[in-house]
Amino acid sequence: MPETSDRKDDHIRIIEEEDVETSGSGFADVELVHEALPEIHRDETDTTTTLLGHELAAPIVIESMTGGHPNTTKINRALAEAAQETNVAMGVGSQRAGLELDDEGVLESYTVAREVAPDAFLYGNVGAAQLLEYDVADVERAVEMIDADAMAIHLNFLQEAVQPEGDVDGRGCLAEIERVAEGLSVPVVVKETGNGISRTTARRLADAGVDAIDVAGQGGTTWSGIESYRAAAVGAERQEAIGRLFRAWGVPTVVSTLEAASQHETVIASGGVRSGLDVAKAIALGASAGGLAKPFLSPAGRGTDAVVDLIETLTLELRTAMFVTGSASIPELRSADHVVLGRTKEYLEQREH
Repeated sequence: MPETSDRKDDHIRIIEEEDVETSGSGFADVELVHEALPEIHRDETDTTTTLLGHELAAPIVIESMTGGHPNTTKINRALAEAAQETNVAMGVGSQRAGLELDDEGVLESYTVAREVAPDAFLYGNVGAAQLLEYDVADVERAVEMIDADAMAIHLNFLQEAVQPEGDVDGRGCLAEIERVAEGLSVPVVVKETGNGISRTTARRLADAGVDAIDVAGQGGTTWSGIESYRAAAVGAERQEAIGRLFRAWGVPTVVSTLEAASQHETVIASGGVRSGLDVAKAIALGASAGGLAKPFLSPAGRGTDAVVDLIETLTLELRTAMFVTGSASIPELRSADHVVLGRTKEYLEQREH
């Protein structure tokens, strides 16, 4: 099995077995102001929302996780079946292996998503660094692979810098993102992979014409940490040490959400989102939806019902937050009163200087 495919299998194993969580997303510093007289019925709160033209039952995104190795097919099947059943959004992992390898098992790890979720909002995934090698037609192949409703272009340069075999040429990517955003048949989402997107980068992406920004901020799964474990396994001691050093690097998710939302109307908040309350906080900060990845991985291993159960729990947590802020709908939640405290407040104040 080629290197790209094996790497996908390594990633899942490390996430399941090792400590790859960081704190510091900032959600603990955000408090929604309680409404003691909500004057609404909890069960009539409307969690539906629209994301890139698609109506979802709740503003929840199963973030891009995997694909590219036959061992990941089961995971994507369970995630996609759950997305179909509950009508939330889902992304697949990087499709590089599917585009570059002539292997039916690898291809199935992606195509299974649309096969079992004919109506779900699914988005594909390619890396910004790969756009230097791909033309728009190549990215269209990734769209066609899963009949995608949108295409994510992921930014993972810190992860690449820690990989012994990483692609560390970041030159020219913005121009390539603009080219794809202009020429692709579906909306383009640009997403980070755990290190956040600053205000200035969000502005550059907005000017490039991307349709949404997924901040994937610091405070959840650390890909630098994951690659540090991989480097250790092959004796790459220097890369292992760099991975540890940059383990908690990045713009915290709350800061990144606020900064990106000041520059673009469609922002997905991810990176350390661990509850429906976090999703509610993200929406109050200006996000259109909240995304989770790692929390879905273990349920996906147990099957579709476990994933559905988690989505239903997240939705009830979100609905409860709406109820006790007097928010009858997602647009009302977006304007819910909130305060930002602690380190996150200090960070934001320093950013204003």
